[in-house]
Amino acid sequence: MSEDIVTPFRSHPHNHQRCVADAMALAEERCGRRGVRLTPIRRRVLELIWGRHEPVKAYDLLDQLREDHRGAAPPTVYRALDFLLEQGLIHRIESLNAYIGCGDPSHPHLGQFLICDRCNAVAEMDDSDIRDLLARKAATQGFHVNWQTIEINGVCPSCRAVPESVSAGDDSD
Repeated sequence: MSEDIVTPFRSHPHNHQRCVADAMALAEERCGRRGVRLTPIRRRVLELIWGRHEPVKAYDLLDQLREDHRGAAPPTVYRALDFLLEQGLIHRIESLNAYIGCGDPSHPHLGQFLICDRCNAVAEMDDSDIRDLLARKAATQGFHVNWQTIEINGVCPSCRAVPESVSAGDDSD
């Protein structure tokens, strides 16, 4: 695996409980070190995001959150998402208007995301060559890059291994 890959496409099967537990432990440690609170609501939203290995929309999070917290409203989820983004614990996938857990919250980084068009799986990269090239190209235009997120759509290895008609649920003979 390349050192530029922060979160690879998930292979099936993997120890999902361990995956979520590790993410939560990193979040607790990072928040503690920064002196910020990972409140029960923030923690639950992060657990819900890590509960899947695909981007999740805010209103889907709200529906799940209401199972535990009946009074949860959109501002509750959006405040939690803002906090988690600010702490570098999640990323926003702009093209999908959805969120995914950060594979390496131990250091700030700009991401490049590979998004599968068939199953919505996402791999996260942090390739400094790509980041630096774009910054240099922007500088030739007198532009200073403050932030960049790159989203690349295609087909993940798991979906490529299955013909498209089968993965789309085609039952015809």
